[in-house]
Amino acid sequence: MILLLDTGGTVCRLVLVDKNHHRHESEWEANRELAKGLLSYIESELHERQLSFSDISAIGVFRGPGSFTGLRIGITVLDTLADALGVPIVGEIGNDWQNKALKRLEKGESDQIVLPLYGSEAHVTQPRK
Repeated sequence: MILLLDTGGTVCRLVLVDKNHHRHESEWEANRELAKGLLSYIESELHERQLSFSDISAIGVFRGPGSFTGLRIGITVLDTLADALGVPIVGEIGNDWQNKALKRLEKGESDQIVLPLYGSEAHVTQPRK
């Protein structure tokens, strides 16, 4: 099972691609719950298909541009998951990022670690206190 994930906006988009290239797509309105709920969301989507994390054979992730926090959280979680599972991970950009990621994974490519592409400098706010 190949896991594809986009956390570049307020809606988290997950695609699970099986060995027959069937896609299961789901969305989660994560808002400010992304860091706390991302792993549970992925686990729940896998469980719905009688799968677990160990069934993931490769990972593709949207690198950006997009939300600084969303990309940072999503990519960090998937980099860690890929490392823990010992599976390849690739990051891609653009509207066709999923297809590009799948093609790279089919070729046996891996970035080993994906870094976000924010599209501009991060807008870091100053603490209020």
